[in-house]
Amino acid sequence: MMRRIVGAALVAAGWSCQALAQDGVVATLAAPAVVSTAVAPDSAPGQQEELYREALRALAEGRLEEAAAMLQRVIAAEPRHAGAWLDLAISQCELGNTAEAERLFTGLQQRFTLPSAIAETIARYRATGCGRPAPRQGGAWLLAATRGHDDNVNQGANDPRFTIGTGSAQTEYELDPSFLPQQDSFSQLAGSYVRPLGSGGSSAVVQAYSRWHDTQRSQDTVSLLGAVEHTWKPGGWRLRGTAALGYVTLDRTLYQRQQQLQLRATPSWKMPDKTEFTLLGNLSRMEYPTRPAYDGTMVEVGGIFGYRGKRNLTQATLTGMRDDSRDGRPGGDRNGWFGSLQWYGEVASRLTLEGGLTWQHWRSKQLYSPGLIETRRRQDTAALRSAVNWQLRPHYVAVLEWRATLNRENISLFQYNSHALQLSLRWDNF
Repeated sequence: MMRRIVGAALVAAGWSCQALAQDGVVATLAAPAVVSTAVAPDSAPGQQEELYREALRALAEGRLEEAAAMLQRVIAAEPRHAGAWLDLAISQCELGNTAEAERLFTGLQQRFTLPSAIAETIARYRATGCGRPAPRQGGAWLLAATRGHDDNVNQGANDPRFTIGTGSAQTEYELDPSFLPQQDSFSQLAGSYVRPLGSGGSSAVVQAYSRWHDTQRSQDTVSLLGAVEHTWKPGGWRLRGTAALGYVTLDRTLYQRQQQLQLRATPSWKMPDKTEFTLLGNLSRMEYPTRPAYDGTMVEVGGIFGYRGKRNLTQATLTGMRDDSRDGRPGGDRNGWFGSLQWYGEVASRLTLEGGLTWQHWRSKQLYSPGLIETRRRQDTAALRSAVNWQLRPHYVAVLEWRATLNRENISLFQYNSHALQLSLRWDNF
């Protein structure tokens, strides 16, 4: 059976990969017992890259033992080759070498700066089992405590003036100061837990999040998400299905309920070296108890493309979206698209960087409010993000993160900008 081991699995899991290897990795992580080291590795960088590409081809074609031997040679000659280390760890899991895979996973978590995305990906491999042995007992979890500042916590409008009406009946108003940008500092706690459900490739996921502000308490939010996931591999494909239920409160009142079904499918097609591709399908139902006219059902279809280097990953996502509303929502149904570009890379021992850009576009089918705002709402929202991850000690990572949101609309009442800076301390599985 043809299999794409790491790249496909990470993209299919929906998590982002970044470099893990550091100086001294060969000394701290012993060579896997199942891999022979009798063949001396070549030392030229070009030869190592060719050997690594050949290993990736072997993984794609299901020749796991051969690929593992080649990956070991790459690592012996180039200990900082993060892609080879990650591929080797998961290839051992795919081979059913549970103890060896667990040793490598544990070593990665203890010695290297793991972003939450990678830690959760490893947790999913543990939950679904290596070669279908008995799953790892217990579960895997992450906790993060954050302190930050946002210059527009209420998404206040950029322009204090707005006009409603048509023709000679147009009237200009000035917004109350409470609807303009309000800045504030905030504290935040977040956690996630993944636990295997038997040995059939299923797992349970729980995520919780709470954010409270120093003065703008009406903007305090709490969210809770529960999900069940199942992974299977029909005909060389890797599929992951998810069913989720989530709740969000705003100002201590239930604001949103969400039900979601998602499928990520990594094809068995042979991809160019270092590239990854996954198909994405998503069906969501959003309900707003205090604003039922805004209830809607959204369908999203698209793909995720990734390019993985030695110590970095670049990932692009593009999907088309359709949001069907119930009667009464201003603007009615809407169509749109979503795109993102993310980069993750290691720049020094214990130090990794992240950068990202997302863009979301919506276009309503009907006039927003006939007689008052006679235009079809068009929304373009760009979000920028950068982060620095510094490993303080095993299982403890400090994350300094900056975010900016630029919401551009043809209805000035909804235009806003926001910028936030935050510092987090993250723990995992200590």
